[in-house]
Amino acid sequence: MPLRSLISLALLSGLAASPVPLKAATYHVYVTNERSGDVTVIDGATDDVVGTFPVGKRPRGIHATPDGRRVFVTLSGSPRMAPGLDENRAPADKRADALGVIDPSARKLIDRWHVGSDPEQFAISKDGKFAFIANEDDASVSIIDLDSGQSRGRIKVSEEPEGVGVNPANGEVYVTCEEKGEVFAIDPGQQRVIGTIETGGRPRSVAFSSDGARAYAACENGGYVAVIDARSHKLLSKIQLPTGSLPMGTAVSRDGKELYVSTGRGNAIAIIDTEKNELATTVPVGNRVWGITLDLSGSKLYTANGASNDVSVVDLKSRKELRRIKVGDGPWGIAVVNAAK
Repeated sequence: MPLRSLISLALLSGLAASPVPLKAATYHVYVTNERSGDVTVIDGATDDVVGTFPVGKRPRGIHATPDGRRVFVTLSGSPRMAPGLDENRAPADKRADALGVIDPSARKLIDRWHVGSDPEQFAISKDGKFAFIANEDDASVSIIDLDSGQSRGRIKVSEEPEGVGVNPANGEVYVTCEEKGEVFAIDPGQQRVIGTIETGGRPRSVAFSSDGARAYAACENGGYVAVIDARSHKLLSKIQLPTGSLPMGTAVSRDGKELYVSTGRGNAIAIIDTEKNELATTVPVGNRVWGITLDLSGSKLYTANGASNDVSVVDLKSRKELRRIKVGDGPWGIAVVNAAK
């Protein structure tokens, strides 16, 4: 059977798979520290740090397979630079570009796969078989087989791809491209672009509603969230956030009624009512909040605060920050890992 057909079948089988029960599940929170080159592990039951281990240069995006048996992290040898300063950019160490493989039971890096140039964010297919990785300085998305570490395809998009999301309803992949303010819709089985949505505003991340009907792209420079019809791949509206917001990370509540958006140097989480498509409230957190993730129950939100070197724990019912947890230098990405076996 052709490779692309195998990918399509695997994606469809993943969509049909039964969800893992969450009642008795325990979890850990993994935080990538971009400047110190390590990952901090937090116990979800106590919200205490239980370990930190090195992974390589500039760890950013991080996700676990659905069964929690492996955790993947993108590593980059490209130096940190502010937008628009490429002419003064130091030479990149391309040998450091990789997808790192973590064994969560041992809490250590066990392998490194070269997957593309300056990999940043990525998403994993629902069946846990493939990763879709944004190669920031190569204007492309790589499809990686997570069993072998081998490339299964590469799709050209636009300049500075960053955010990646997988539609839970049909497995289609959305990729945000910062430079031209575009979101690309990709059919991963056919390995082709099936739609381009112009959002403007330097889109940084994307999240889908639980039914896959809507996508939400956080647009940093515009200070808004772009609402997209994920069936027709059309821009529907823009939700403006408070002055000073630089939208970065996105996450949707388990019931789909709320969208959570980190606001970068706005130092807060914006909570959006997805039925009204308007801002409901904001919750102050740490400095330069970037990556965000929900716990397994959907009752707590964890935020990676890049400038204050900590993680905020937000109770979503009371709309309050419960505590801050000190981590490494420059926390960037954050993921919940199901520890139930």
